Amino acid sequence: MNHETESTPLATLPFEGQTKAAIFEALDTFRSGDVSWRSGRMLGYTYNPGADPMEVAHEAYMQYLTENGLDWTVFPSMHKLETDLVHIVRELLRGDEAVVGSCTSGGTESILCAVKAAREYARAHKPHITQPEMVLPETAHGAFHKACLYFGIKPVMTGYNPQTFHADVDAIRNAITENTILIVASAPGYAQGVIDPIREIGQVALERGVLFHVDGCVGGIHLSFMRRMGHDVPDFDFTVPGVTSISADLHKYAYAPKNISCVLYRSKEIRFHQYFSNRRNTCYALVNPGVLSTKSGGPYAGAWALMHFLGEAGYRRIVEKVQDATRLLVDGINAIEGLRVLGNPDMCMFSFTSDDLNIFELADRIRLNGFYMQPQFTHGETPANLHISMNWGTSDVVDDGLAALRKSVDEVRADSGAINLTAVRAQVQGLLADLGPGAGDALRDLAGITEGGLPERMALINSVIDALPDELAEHMLSSYMNEVFV
Repeated sequence: MNHETESTPLATLPFEGQTKAAIFEALDTFRSGDVSWRSGRMLGYTYNPGADPMEVAHEAYMQYLTENGLDWTVFPSMHKLETDLVHIVRELLRGDEAVVGSCTSGGTESILCAVKAAREYARAHKPHITQPEMVLPETAHGAFHKACLYFGIKPVMTGYNPQTFHADVDAIRNAITENTILIVASAPGYAQGVIDPIREIGQVALERGVLFHVDGCVGGIHLSFMRRMGHDVPDFDFTVPGVTSISADLHKYAYAPKNISCVLYRSKEIRFHQYFSNRRNTCYALVNPGVLSTKSGGPYAGAWALMHFLGEAGYRRIVEKVQDATRLLVDGINAIEGLRVLGNPDMCMFSFTSDDLNIFELADRIRLNGFYMQPQFTHGETPANLHISMNWGTSDVVDDGLAALRKSVDEVRADSGAINLTAVRAQVQGLLADLGPGAGDALRDLAGITEGGLPERMALINSVIDALPDELAEHMLSSYMNEVFV
C-alpha cells in the first residue's frame, strides 16, 4: 500500500513580513522529512567532504553569492574563478594547452553544451547533414536523451555486454552513418560504475571522422586521482586519440557545493560552437557560453575554495578511504544470500540486485531502517537494482549499512503482504491488453498515484513503472510528477 502524507495548505505571500526566527524555523520544519545526508546514510545525491572543507566552501560560496557570471567584464572575478577551475580539471584529465573548457551548472548542462557544440560543428563542417544522429550506448545517462529532444537529434541506441556493462564497440561502429555527429561513452556509466572501452571507441571515432564525447561527470575527478595514486584505471581522458570533449562535475567527486560542472574540448574550434550570441533586439548584446545567462558566483567560489583547501593530498586521502569502504561494502553485499553486485565497478559507485526479492520493496525497507539506496528500473537484460554512490561522508557507515541491509532483506522475506513483482507485471499487461492507449488512468490507480502529497512508500509505484514499456513508463513518470506538484 502507498500512504499519502498529510497535504499542507498552499502558500500565499504574507502581507506583513515574517521575523527571521519564524522564517528559519519554517525552513527547518520543511526538511524534517528529508533523508539526512549529514548522517552518512544517504548513499547517493550528496557528496560530503567533511565539516572543515564544507565550512570553507560554504563561506566562499556566500562571499560570491551575488556576483553574476552573466557579464565577466563587470565581474572579472568570475573570469578568474572559471579559468582557474578549468585549468585544474584540464590538468587532471591530462589535456594539453590546446584543451579549453567552460564551467556549467551541472552534468546535464555540460552534456547539453557538448551536444549543442557537436550539432553546430556539424552544421559548419558537414552541411549535408540535415537529420543529425548521435550514437548512444544504452548505458549512457538520460541527459543525452534530453539533449537529443532539445536539439532535434536522433538518438541511435547501441547495446552493451550484460555481464560487464561495457558499451559494445562493434555495435557503435556499425551504428555510425553519414548523419552521425557525435559518439558518446561513459567513464564510468552511472548505473554500474563501469568505464567503457574508451580507447577502442576513440579509434572508431578517428576512423569515421566523428566527434567523441566522454561522460566523466561522476568519474572524471575521482578516477583521475585514482590513476595518480597507482590504481589500474583504463585511459578515458584527453590522452586517448579521438576524444574531443569530456564532462566532469565538480559538485560530485570534487565535493564542491552544488551546482557546478565543467565541460572541456580538444580545441577552441570545437568549443566555439557551444556559445550563443545575440544582438537582434533592443536589449544588451547577449553572449552565453552555456544554457544559463545569469549564474551566481557562489558555486564557482565554493568549488575554487574547496579544491584549494583540500589540495591533491586531501583528495588522495579521500579517494583512498572511499575506495577501501567501497570494497568492504561490495564484498559484504555479495555475501548476503539473494543479493549480488552487478558487473565489476571501476570506482566507488555500483548497483546490486536480487533474484528472489522485489528490489523496490527492499528499497522501502532500507529507508525505513535508516538508509537510502537509489532504485533503478529493469532495462533489457539488466534487472531492477539499487544504486549506491559512496563518498567520504558515507565511508564510515559500511558496517551499519550492511546490518540494515541484512535486516531489510529478512523483513521483506518475512512480509506476507510484500508486493509480488510478477503479479504486478501480470496486472499491468492485462490493463494494457484490455485498454490499450486508454490505460493511463487505470495504471495510475493501480500505482496509487493521487494528486498532491508525497507517498511514504514507493514500492508499488516503482513496481508498476518497472513493468511498463519505456515510452509508457516515461509518460507515467511525467504524469506522476504532474500530479505531485500542484
